[in-house]
Parts: sequence; C-alpha cells; structure tokens
Amino acid sequence: MLALTQQIHARANKLGFELVGITPAAQSETIARYRQWIENGYAGKMDYLERHLPLKADVRYLLTEAKSVISLAMNYYTLDPPKALAEDPARGQISRYAWGDDYHDVIRQRLSELVDFIKKTAETELKTRVCVDTAPIIEREYAQKAGIGWIGKNTNLIHWRSGSWYFLAEVLINIDLESDTAPLRGSCGTCTRCIEACPTDAIIEPNLLDSRLCISYLTIELKESIPKALRPKIGNLIFGCDICQEVCPWNSKAVPTDDPAFQPRDGNLTPKLLSLIGMTQQEFSRRFKGSPIKRTKRRGFLRNVLVAIGNWGEPRAVPALKDALTDDEPLVRSHAAWALGKIGGDTAKQILQTRLTIEIEQEVITEIQNALLETDQSSRRYKNNA
Repeated sequence: MLALTQQIHARANKLGFELVGITPAAQSETIARYRQWIENGYAGKMDYLERHLPLKADVRYLLTEAKSVISLAMNYYTLDPPKALAEDPARGQISRYAWGDDYHDVIRQRLSELVDFIKKTAETELKTRVCVDTAPIIEREYAQKAGIGWIGKNTNLIHWRSGSWYFLAEVLINIDLESDTAPLRGSCGTCTRCIEACPTDAIIEPNLLDSRLCISYLTIELKESIPKALRPKIGNLIFGCDICQEVCPWNSKAVPTDDPAFQPRDGNLTPKLLSLIGMTQQEFSRRFKGSPIKRTKRRGFLRNVLVAIGNWGEPRAVPALKDALTDDEPLVRSHAAWALGKIGGDTAKQILQTRLTIEIEQEVITEIQNALLETDQSSRRYKNNA
C-alpha cells in the first residue's frame, strides 16, 4: 500500500492539507487521562464530551472496519492585525480561526474530495468516515502519533516548522495503509510563556487546561452568564482567544495561507464594539452566515460584546447600553446592566434604577442591583479621591 499512501499524501497536500500522517486504527492510549479530565469537571458545561466518551475509546467504534487513520492539518494563519487596533479597547478581538468561512464546511468539502480520490485510486471496496473537530475522536493523540506535531503545554498541537495555527481533521478508512513512523521533532522544553500569558490562568499545569477558566470556552461554549469574577479578565475578546498561541515561540515560524476561505471577512478584524451592540437577529444572521461566529447565536455574541464594553469603561457607550438593557434576551440585559455598573456615573445609575422598576427576570434584577452597588462604590471612591 506504499504507493497508495504516497498518493494520498500528495492529493491531501493539493487539497490544502499541509500536514498529513497515517497511523493504524487502534484504541486510544490517552482515554484514561481524558476520562479523568472530565471527572475533574474541567469540561465545564460541555456535557456532550461526557456523552461521547465511550465512542472516543477506540476509533473503530466510529467505523467498525477502520484499519487506518489519516490525520490531516490545514493552516489557517493569515496575518496579524495592526497592534494599535488589536489593543484598542473600543474594538473587539475575534479569534483568527473565525475571521473567514466556517472551517467545518471548508474541511468537510476537502475531505470529501480526498475520499473520492481514494475511491478512484484504491483497488478495493472502500469504507470511510470523515471527522472534523465535532466528531468523537481524540484527534490530537492520533495526529501526534502520526508525527504531525506534539501536544504543547497549551494543549494545542505544534509543528516544529510552522507552529500551531492548524485545523485538524481525520479520515478513517478500511485499508491497511503504510504508517508514518518518523520520530517527533521539537518540544516545548522549559518554555512556559503560554501558561504565564493566560489572563484567567486556565492552563493550570503543563498540558492541563481547565475549560471553565478558558476565554474560548467562556465566549463560545458557555451558553449562560459569564462568571462575574472572570469578566474583567476577558478584556476586549469577544469570540475566542489566541493568546496562548500568539506568545508561542514556535508560531514565529508561521507562514500565512493564501486559501481564500480563511482570509478575514469585512468587519471581522477588530470590529468597533459600538457597531455590534445593536444588531438585530436578522442582521446577526446575515452578517455571520457561513461563519463560525454563528455558533454563539446572537444572545451569546452580544453578551461577549457587552462584557468588552464594560471593560472598555467609556461613558459614550451608555446610550447603546441603555438600549441593550431593553433587549428581548435576559442574557443580553443582564450583561448590559453589568457594563453600565462598570462605567458608572449618574446617567448609568438612573438608567439602571428605571429598568429595575419594570424588570421581571430575577437574574437580570440581581445584575441590576449589583450594578447599582458598583455605581455607588465608584461614586464614593471618586469623592474620597477628590
């Protein structure tokens, strides 16, 4: 099968998968550690990870006939936003993987083309299953075994030549392909930059992430209120977080992709926060059609924007926050109240007091009451320092 393996490598490269590796379909070697990670509560509210746990023990639970796992990685690194824009608190930061088209759609299409190629090339009846990151497979384990890279201290897969800006994917196949057995190259060594740079201390030790503290989890996977203690640490990150990758020395070697699917869409590169806060459902759906950002839904995305506005602390945001305080979604109203409390001032206080007289949702009422306490404390601090 050596010739077929080589052809698969070549075809995958042409389809945009920069890194390709093949391993035998086998039982997971890290399932016990993964199970313990879930039992420790580090998955947070991602209950689907526990439901999928039995399937992750062996890829052959996904495809009984599987004999090989083709692991693939596609580069999504494009550019670095101007530092002045990225650090502007009036603008929101979106994780670079979400600047362009939804990678799930892009990668599934490319995997489908790869499978079609193998069907035409292989001299046997083919059975396959394609996996992007939503499939129940511990993909970084198989990618590391295939020599694509090593799992870094920030839990991302890192390649010695080009870093970690990669989407991972797999094809399970019922053909016994030649495996890639080259030894891994590179390591994190003594470097701990990712651990030190994380604003919420989510990397609690090397290779161990507590999702409940991770900004990507808080702004994407978490569907409810963001814990108050963590909101100030999120800064202006409104969808995901790239900090642990941005500080990684290995990513200094990253080469931008020319794939048009991952180039930044208009408005996705450090958008102005006040341009986002008033989006209707129709506007949200139109703006983020075919984008990973739609995963948060409007309510989750505006929640994130409101946290960023609160951290910005600019009084000129108050009129927009007043409108957000009347939104149909309680989640939006509650975070608008928090942002008003962070900004403070007489106008914000009056808006909060007025809303408190008509609000019916207890979660929002509590947020308003806390925000009013915040404005009172800010006023006292101001008077004491005057």
